[in-house]
Amino acid sequence: MRKRGPKPKGNIKIKWSPEFAYAIGLIVTDGSLSKDERHISFTSKDAQQIENFMNCLGLTVKIGKKVSGYEGREQPNVQFGDVLFFQFLVKIGLMPAKSKIVGEIKIPKKYFFDFLRGTFDGDGSFHSYYDTRWKSSFMFYTIFISASKKHIDWLRNEIYMRLKIQGHITHGKTAKVYQLKYAKTDSFQILKNMYYSREVVCLKRKRLKVEKALTIEGKKLFV
Repeated sequence: MRKRGPKPKGNIKIKWSPEFAYAIGLIVTDGSLSKDERHISFTSKDAQQIENFMNCLGLTVKIGKKVSGYEGREQPNVQFGDVLFFQFLVKIGLMPAKSKIVGEIKIPKKYFFDFLRGTFDGDGSFHSYYDTRWKSSFMFYTIFISASKKHIDWLRNEIYMRLKIQGHITHGKTAKVYQLKYAKTDSFQILKNMYYSREVVCLKRKRLKVEKALTIEGKKLFV
């Protein structure tokens, strides 16, 4: 009989919390799983994003560099090995080379908007502008981006089940990504749910951009 090897030890504490769900959102957008079924990598050009990711998972590994597939430039990168965490990520819906094939992510209902905030900080965008077609018409959009149509459809459905808002999906011809967009009133509903407290972990420069735009509309994220 072949002897069994030692059980793998996990470095990441696998327990759902707002911070843990946020980190999962970051992995779905800017993370990757190695084919060796052990290593997880996370890349971001934003130093605070790297810091948030490490803090949320309790990581103390060294920050390295990795060439970005989109821009072809070196960006800060965190890579670590954890077989148990890798297996957990696969169990909830992630996989190696996930960009175009990822679909549903099994997130506890309680932490969905923390997860959504992570995906927004990772691969989402927010923009606002004055629509010149109408006098004093100020518009803003909250957008979620993915190369996987299946994942975008899942996100749209999950948001609809909670907030009863539809959004609309566009597909870029050059970038070849799908964008799930929410305008103004619907956008505000999502933002209020993602930023339900001033204390939630987030990319602060993105939140400040949101707050600045909402101020023009006479709205506030926090009372």
